[in-house]
Amino acid sequence: MILFRYLARELAGSMVAVTTVLLMILMSGRLIQQLAAAAAGEVSLEIVFFTLLLRLPSFLEMILPLALFISILLTYGRLYAESEMTVLTATGISDRKLLGYTLIPAGLLMLLVASFTLLLSPWGAQKMEDLYQKQSQLTEFELLAPGRFQSTKKGTRVTYTETLSDDKTEMNNVFIADGDTLMLAKLGTQYVSDDTGSRYLELHNGRRYDLTPGSAELQILDFDLYGVKIADEPEERRKLRKEAVPTLDLIGSDDPKHQAQLQWRISLILMVPIVTLIAFPLSKVNPRQGRFARLFPAIVLFMVYISLLIAMTGMIEKRSLNPAIGLWILHIIYTLIGAGLLLGPEFIRRRKVKKL
Repeated sequence: MILFRYLARELAGSMVAVTTVLLMILMSGRLIQQLAAAAAGEVSLEIVFFTLLLRLPSFLEMILPLALFISILLTYGRLYAESEMTVLTATGISDRKLLGYTLIPAGLLMLLVASFTLLLSPWGAQKMEDLYQKQSQLTEFELLAPGRFQSTKKGTRVTYTETLSDDKTEMNNVFIADGDTLMLAKLGTQYVSDDTGSRYLELHNGRRYDLTPGSAELQILDFDLYGVKIADEPEERRKLRKEAVPTLDLIGSDDPKHQAQLQWRISLILMVPIVTLIAFPLSKVNPRQGRFARLFPAIVLFMVYISLLIAMTGMIEKRSLNPAIGLWILHIIYTLIGAGLLLGPEFIRRRKVKKL
């Protein structure tokens, strides 16, 4: 029990340090993107820090498996480099027992990651979707002032409204100049498509004029209802809407995007014991080599793992990979790699002894 507390304390200290560093790097990059979007008027500055807080579970579900992987390499690598593991082995502590001690905190971390990826991350994504939905309804309409010609859509469109409702959702006596097209309407309202997330300005009871540069030709079209696209849904919003689906709604769905999302969430949980199985044998270093001898190849192995998971998730969404095979085959391969790293040296040693 003393040995377990010692190893758990060392692993916990390393994990806190590694997680803090990785989280600060990830959140600082995200903060820069959000501040740039706020400066461009795409999002409100008031929600920047709130969205970062809501995204925290999704950051941690990705960081924690990597933090555990690096912590095992650093902690056990130090113990091997300083010959502490040699002493433990001499006192009868086997690798199997050490692995068992390591899997206990890994199991607790696995439960924590499961709570993030299955519950908290979808909840946070849904709250962010609600925020962005409200924000999208204010964008461009919020900037309009009645009785003034205002440039929108990066200067390519000029909009004028005689009056604007208090909640800024309806415009009266609207004039729009968009390139060679002029539009007049008695009423303008905003519409957000549930399917695509794109925003439209709906013009009611109006007339459209299409001009031809260098020609006196003029086309006139009267309409009862006419839609003008204000903005497409950003890629981030499309991804966010997928992440916001509750886990229970993903189970049993025939939608390949839902199937890919469910497998991705489960994969983050399975990664914890698998990377533990891989990191444990890779942490064994010769005292002359130093504790960082195998750190770089181990990190490369992990990055290949996560990169393949991301790529295969996209393949499931595009129906180019059978969901029945899905990401499970990759987890099986990496489990076999971990088992080979763990049992391979002992198997080779016994073969050499038999030959002698």
